[in-house]
Amino acid sequence: MANMAQAIRLALHFGEENLNVKDIFGQDVGAPLGGVFTVTQGLKTTWNSPLDERGIIGMAMGLALAQSRCVAEIQFCDYIFNTIDLLKIAGNTCWSSNGNFPMPMTVMTPVGSGIRGSIYHSHSFDAWATRLPGWKIVMPSNPLDAYGLMLAALKEPNPVLYLKPKALLRVKGEELIPGEPADEKELKNMIDAPLGDRSQWKPKWPKVKDYTVEIGKGKIVREGLKATVVSYGRMLPICVQASDELGGDIEVIDMRSLYPYDWKLIKTSIEKTKRVLFVNEDTELTNFGEHLLRRSVEELFYVLEARPRVLAGKHLPGIGLHPVLEDNSVPQIHDIKHELSELIAEQA
Repeated sequence: MANMAQAIRLALHFGEENLNVKDIFGQDVGAPLGGVFTVTQGLKTTWNSPLDERGIIGMAMGLALAQSRCVAEIQFCDYIFNTIDLLKIAGNTCWSSNGNFPMPMTVMTPVGSGIRGSIYHSHSFDAWATRLPGWKIVMPSNPLDAYGLMLAALKEPNPVLYLKPKALLRVKGEELIPGEPADEKELKNMIDAPLGDRSQWKPKWPKVKDYTVEIGKGKIVREGLKATVVSYGRMLPICVQASDELGGDIEVIDMRSLYPYDWKLIKTSIEKTKRVLFVNEDTELTNFGEHLLRRSVEELFYVLEARPRVLAGKHLPGIGLHPVLEDNSVPQIHDIKHELSELIAEQA
């Protein structure tokens, strides 16, 4: 089974061959590295940009305005904050031009903690991203969704922020990508560059197929009646583990898209379980989960049998390098189990 980094690479290859993707660029995106996490390794339209986040986003906007579909990468989301004004303009261009200037650009960036990246490589960008009207925002939790969401992004006339959970990029999937060889060693030999001299290496791409995960559609990954837990990205598999360790019967929803998001799916689940917990690793103050909680209270107040909850990262300036500091800064499985146990036990 492909891991998430390989899945994204396969999707970008499909985009080059079938969706008219002409430029994939950013710091260290091209040869020989192919990205810090090897997500762009072996692709034919990649090139290395200077270390200039504003230049990368500006170039992507220019290409998109010329209707040349492109994918730009910011090496870590920790360094995307100085491009906020440009992201704002990219988001409102299609709207302000009455549709005359679509923006077919995808910006991908690794997000979150889990790799002991310390203060400069552990930020989340969830809440900031959802405050950028005009953008579609996705964050996969597994390789198959990573593949399908990237193909959806590459078909969009709108700008798409593709948030890659750093801690999941080396995690193998449980489902084959359409056209992927069943033997993971065979896939590795085909598309992973060898160590050392790569000057003569070329990938042997499998014949992957079109597979799109619709932006704005969530997925129930565990069904249950006791409570609903809503998450995405790195926290999603931890929520699944927590549900399983608590004996199941807890409904787990993978949002997959932060905007537009599948409120109908979330609402239907809350109406069924009457209890809800929103989990993510972004800082807790003005957290995206707070928006979902507010909407739950406003629309489902008389349905809820317990107060809805948000479990998020601590409101700290950064995440420390030591594992104890990181583990106490963002939710861990024992935190999720504790919140779920209290939520289920709370008297109606």
